[in-house]
Amino acid sequence: MTDTGTRPTAILLTPLLAGGAVAITLGVYARLHPPGGAGVHLAVFSSPLTAKVWLATGALLFALVQVGSAAVLYGRVPGVPPARWTGSLHRWSGRVAFLLTVPVAVHCLYVLGLQGGSPRTLIHSLAGCLFFGAFTAKMLALPRPGLPWWALPLLGGVVFTTLTALWLTSSLWFLVTAGPRI
Repeated sequence: MTDTGTRPTAILLTPLLAGGAVAITLGVYARLHPPGGAGVHLAVFSSPLTAKVWLATGALLFALVQVGSAAVLYGRVPGVPPARWTGSLHRWSGRVAFLLTVPVAVHCLYVLGLQGGSPRTLIHSLAGCLFFGAFTAKMLALPRPGLPWWALPLLGGVVFTTLTALWLTSSLWFLVTAGPRI
């Protein structure tokens, strides 16, 4: 029990419910919204698809920084104490990683919708919904006092795992089948 008399796991209920609502809402919207329309096109890239590939790759790289900095912050890297800037590195790499995913998600939602034509596309679509739901839950859990010790590492792990699944089922697939291009 915490100081307020609330059980530590009950503190997670609101963030988890909100995250679940986000994931379900995105999935329902992506399924019901007719795909089509203009894609996200950035002048640096030759097509919206290549923009998505490289933005997602950048997000994954920043997410790897997140995992490394979290390991240092939690004392999981022997002989490497956290520096004063490790917390800032963790927060800012997470912000950048998330911001890189936003145009990718907008393109997927509006242009492609929820796809289920193959196992790869179905896994990708569901992982996208779960990623934003898990991210929502983690962000809402952060400021809550009395969280169980395992809550943030678990939520962060789900966010990282779903982002990795997204990258594997899209960017890596594209890079292997079409070759690297900008």
